Amino acid sequence: MGTPQYKIGSGFGARSTSDEVLRGIDLSGKLAIVTGGYSGLGLETTRALARVGAHVIVPARRRVAAEEAVGGIDGAEVDELDLADLESIRGFSERFLASDRRIDIMINSAGIMACPETRVGPGWEAQFAVNHLGHYALVNRLWPALTHGARVVAVSSAGHQLSDVCWGDPQFNNGYDRWRAYGQAKTANALFAAQLDVLGRAAGVRAFSLHPGAIITPLQRHLDTADMVAKGWIDEDGSVVHPDFKTPQQGAATSVWAATSPLLEGLGGVYCEDCDVAELTTSDEGWSGVRTYALAPDRAARLWKLSAELTGVDCFPAAAR
Repeated sequence: MGTPQYKIGSGFGARSTSDEVLRGIDLSGKLAIVTGGYSGLGLETTRALARVGAHVIVPARRRVAAEEAVGGIDGAEVDELDLADLESIRGFSERFLASDRRIDIMINSAGIMACPETRVGPGWEAQFAVNHLGHYALVNRLWPALTHGARVVAVSSAGHQLSDVCWGDPQFNNGYDRWRAYGQAKTANALFAAQLDVLGRAAGVRAFSLHPGAIITPLQRHLDTADMVAKGWIDEDGSVVHPDFKTPQQGAATSVWAATSPLLEGLGGVYCEDCDVAELTTSDEGWSGVRTYALAPDRAARLWKLSAELTGVDCFPAAAR
């Protein structure tokens, strides 16, 4: 039975930091994989997990940059991975599985946002490919290493409210809209976690998705300053002025909370925000909460099937679905 989508009273909130939610938690002897773990929220996530004893593997498309970013973090390890390249995903996964190690925490934090129309692999739209399909393939290939009790955390976004999956044209072959494509990718992250939780819970693996909050990080690389000033995010000098924006430490908090909180023991498949389970919403005003289409079981199963067809990877037999 699925976990109800409503707040559980975590005691934390929008301004809680990653260190605060990890206080009293010891991850010594645990292994975490954090995609995008060398930049923005991913880097803060790597730092936070390492500070409480976890060994953190950071798969990186830009290996030199990753090694520079995490070089001073005890327990951090870098390997090569390009989420837009299925062969790169295969190579990383095979190297990891050959090491005979087990995964306790997997946080899918890497992503791109509102980029110009870009095609990768066999012509896939880049945001859908990198944010969703690459992580889908990676988790499936690493499935043999996910230990009983492991958690998989998909970093979605309130941006999922911009679009359901565009089932008739998920690759935007008939006209590209960068924000709708981003919304689709973030909805896909939530649906992926919902279906993985259904498929994985018998093996003791639970999955969660989340909105980290609005934070200025390298994720905004495809937005120009004038655009962000016009939105009221920053001023002309680049300083954050929007009152709802979080610091990177606050932004990483929900990821590490979902990955480690004892309050989530036995739960899964839910979308979280502000270090708690989020409420369902149908409102077009504001960005809090999660849309029902981002958690719908039929949509989650449909997306899993589509992702398996596109990537050629599915670690769960059809009988399990």
